[in-house]
Amino acid sequence: MREWTAQRTGVEAFVEPKTTVTELTVVLVANDGEWTRRRVGGEAGARRLSGQLQIPVYDVQKVGYPQRMRDHDARLRIERRREEREQLEG
Repeated sequence: MREWTAQRTGVEAFVEPKTTVTELTVVLVANDGEWTRRRVGGEAGARRLSGQLQIPVYDVQKVGYPQRMRDHDARLRIERRREEREQLEG
């Protein structure tokens, strides 16, 4: 996660709650909306990560996911559809 954060700008962490299927996770979101999800060893691990990486950490249940993350995913979907169309058209 250090490498991922170091290679991007404006990274923020969003703590996701534990569910019946997954343990507590953290989503790191860069300025351009690129993101990655990781397990971090619970709430204490998420806070420790923030200190180690020197990035802000937010509770996703309180602040939600950033719009730039959704925009990034939408751009990727458009690009994939475009590539699929181009392959079909040959």
